[in-house]
Amino acid sequence: MDVGDLTFDVRADGPDDGRPVLLLHGFPETSASWAAVTPRLTEAGLRTYAVDQLGYSPGARPSDVDSYAVTNLAQVTADLMTAMDVPVADVVGHDWGANVAWALAAWHEDRVRSLTAVSVPHPTAFTTAWRSDPEQQERSAYIRLFWQQGKAEEVLLADDARRLRRIFGDAVPSEAVDEYVAVLSAPGALTAALNWYRAMSSSTPVDDVPVPTTYVWSDGDVAIGRRAAEGCAEYVTGDYRFVELAGVSHWIPEQAPEQLAVAVLDRIAST
Repeated sequence: MDVGDLTFDVRADGPDDGRPVLLLHGFPETSASWAAVTPRLTEAGLRTYAVDQLGYSPGARPSDVDSYAVTNLAQVTADLMTAMDVPVADVVGHDWGANVAWALAAWHEDRVRSLTAVSVPHPTAFTTAWRSDPEQQERSAYIRLFWQQGKAEEVLLADDARRLRRIFGDAVPSEAVDEYVAVLSAPGALTAALNWYRAMSSSTPVDDVPVPTTYVWSDGDVAIGRRAAEGCAEYVTGDYRFVELAGVSHWIPEQAPEQLAVAVLDRIAST
């Protein structure tokens, strides 16, 4: 799907006339991370659009870091919806995809019927916790490596991408990890994915979100602590639900697709 000079790979499933659901993956995954969630949504008559996001689609891989600022990611996503003839969608985002979804719902609320954010809370809730909570600071220490251009790529891809693979632990099937690693091992791909971290900035705060929102968090998440998760509610002015999954890791779409699909369908049904 073309957006200006960018070409995005999109996996579309479900009936052509189904209510559209936009699925936004995180790092270091691809649209394939939704493989176990999508059938549960399409069986309910929904039309899903799982996008390989900016930097992950080979035809949409700009080299400059600024392209991966959240302001541009939200705008590019809105433009992609227009290109797909999807004026409004129920938006579901995991990890970095959640960050984009939060920004899309805050700055382009007319394009978002409902929001289900998975694992990563509203950016301001995360930033607040990162600044004040020693536990969250410890959980987020890995980001300092990701900021180091060249070194991070070398460390993560060395020894058949051993450290990149280790990020998933035992929560994600090895064949899915192989697929993710294959994508990010292509020239320039991992740098593009890491540029999302390198473009991070709190200088442009994401507004409060007015649309009906569900935030799904798991108590086994090693990256996001409880303070950031529970603080999320402060930044949603629309109807808000907090769904906590017990004994599940950060990789909710792959590890708990049924529970996630129920949360998404409940949120969609509410609107």
